Amino acid sequence: MAVSAIPQNREIAHKLREVALLLDEQGANRFRIQAYRTAAEKLERLQSPVSQIIEQQGTDGLQALPGIGVSLARSIHTLVVTGRLPMLDRMRGHMDPIALLTSVPGIGSALAHRLHDDLHIETLEQLEMAAHDGRLADIEGVGPKKLQGIIDSLTARLGRVRRPTQTVGSHPAGEPSIEELLDVDREYRESALAGKLQKIAPHRFNPKREAWLPILHTQRGSRHYTALFSNSALAHQLKKSRDWVILYYDDDHGERQCTVVTERSAPFTGKRIVRGREADCAAYYAGISKRAILD
Repeated sequence: MAVSAIPQNREIAHKLREVALLLDEQGANRFRIQAYRTAAEKLERLQSPVSQIIEQQGTDGLQALPGIGVSLARSIHTLVVTGRLPMLDRMRGHMDPIALLTSVPGIGSALAHRLHDDLHIETLEQLEMAAHDGRLADIEGVGPKKLQGIIDSLTARLGRVRRPTQTVGSHPAGEPSIEELLDVDREYRESALAGKLQKIAPHRFNPKREAWLPILHTQRGSRHYTALFSNSALAHQLKKSRDWVILYYDDDHGERQCTVVTERSAPFTGKRIVRGREADCAAYYAGISKRAILD
């Protein structure tokens, strides 16, 4: 079968090349850029539809292809199953988490807004994690029957790209340190203030389509980070759209995210903290204070 006879492979390859192009324009690591270009070439040369590999072998079949690792296999799987890639939407400025969440049966507009504003959920994988770690069950309006329906729907749509990440305490295993997260937050805010970053034009809350939102791609070890100021309704309402920073990070555990904010109340008054990891932040700042005393 000629490569040109497999339109699905060409379409996926085209989107991977668009990811590479945007990563290049936005100053990402050159090795990551090349990885997406190489993956696009591999898919175009396949003699069978990529969906067939996924159906028969799952993401393991994709990872068996030369040059395609865990992260790329997950991206390709998401594109095949859903037709979209959250990372690509994010770099285009097209992210609409409410529309994505309401596409899941059982989730209406009001619930989607609560999930986004209270749990900061923006992707289906994050919704899956919340469904399995108990956070979703704590949201008003989500009873046992609805919760199971959401889990069943996600299982079908995600095709079990990965099992829900194991947790240590209340946080996923392999979670980056507070020091690392705050360092990426610092790099983003300093680079944005210095005007060093490309700006994108988000579609939400931006009727004039102005390119005002700085975007950073950076790396810490094996983790790839994308940083953006929050463009949520709540951030604009509270005038925090230049303070709240959303960090998306991708490694072998999957893509996750966190929000870093300036805390206005004790014991963190004036300090940058990672929402949901206040205990870890307390230990981090206590360690800094102890080292300062010893010095």
